[in-house]
Amino acid sequence: MTTQFYGPPYGPYPAPPLPPFHEPPRPVGELPYHRMALATGRHRWWRPLVGTAVVTVGAFVLMLVIVVVSEVAGAALDRPLDADDMRSWGGVADTAISLVTIAVALPVVLLTARWIQARPAGTVSSVAGRLRWRWLGWCLALALPLILLSFGVSMLIPESGDAGGDAQGMEWVGLPTFLYGLAAVCLTVPFQAAAEEYVFRGWLVQAVGAWVRWPWIAVVPQALLFAAAHGWGTAWGFADLVVFGVVCAVLAIRTGGLEAGIALHVLNNLIGMGVAAGIAGALESDETAADMDWVGAVVDIPMVLLYAAAVLWLAHRRKLRRVSPPAPETPPSYAGPAGAWPPPYGMPPYGAMPGAGPVPGYGQVPGYGQFPGHGRSAGYAPPPPAAPAPPPAAPPAEPEAADGDK
Repeated sequence: MTTQFYGPPYGPYPAPPLPPFHEPPRPVGELPYHRMALATGRHRWWRPLVGTAVVTVGAFVLMLVIVVVSEVAGAALDRPLDADDMRSWGGVADTAISLVTIAVALPVVLLTARWIQARPAGTVSSVAGRLRWRWLGWCLALALPLILLSFGVSMLIPESGDAGGDAQGMEWVGLPTFLYGLAAVCLTVPFQAAAEEYVFRGWLVQAVGAWVRWPWIAVVPQALLFAAAHGWGTAWGFADLVVFGVVCAVLAIRTGGLEAGIALHVLNNLIGMGVAAGIAGALESDETAADMDWVGAVVDIPMVLLYAAAVLWLAHRRKLRRVSPPAPETPPSYAGPAGAWPPPYGMPPYGAMPGAGPVPGYGQVPGYGQFPGHGRSAGYAPPPPAAPAPPPAAPPAEPEAADGDK
């Protein structure tokens, strides 16, 4: 009788082959602001292109959603139509909706940086990986007196009329309407102005900076796009917007973050629209900074340049960090066969026998490539040999018997 065995003999089965091992990307440290897209080491040439498309489409879709919701709600409530056949909610509310449609670009930029460029969203804010609130406060303190001075001088100088149309009479709207408009402006303008900074000085500057080192190649295109996004009004208005975009981009690179541009942009829009909230029909006007006449440009451009000089001086005095922190130390690269996976933690590297070299002493973690439990720990000294035992004592001799005892 014979015994027949089925299947392979007893023993370990061969393990399935592992996929090739690839060294994980390593963070890159000490980068200027316009190169922060390279911070995680995961940059690929296509990420800025795909990210820019996602930012554009995502912001447009959210704007469209807000407009559709406004139109549907307006039709349901039988709101009147404006000159563009759009449902009107009143001058203040229509202005607030327009500002919100711009503000929605802010979360789109942050999410795109996280999902498409595989980096922390805070790297769009500054080289510190977050918005530096204390530095933002200093920039607000510098911008406020300069903007107030600029507005005061502009109101004292008569308008030239080059911006198109006659100057409107300034009629007070009344305290309740003014407070309503001021509240709407204060709630929406900071997000609208910050969104423009994140799109143009943040995303676009870093998208171009991911490919080139020279910062001016990243600074000039975004300034032209920023001016074009406000529409074409006058040559003076376009020039003022270009100067504003260039100065804010230079401040972002020289200070390592968007705080200086956000402070100037937010206060400039807040004060301008806050004053307009008290003038009848001013918030409903379609005029923007692109419609500025030569008087406004002559006053505004020196104010922007003076603000930039003050910010750079203060940043130098406070020794503000302009580059990202050094990259954290990483373990040495695995030097095994190409494409092979490194050994498990604590196991000896390929080609080394277990037990080669000492293991760490008590309370120490085994080093890379060391196998715990073999060899002798650092600082180990063998115990001294035990002293030999003394020889046993001889038994006492018996006394000899006397002759009479025999």
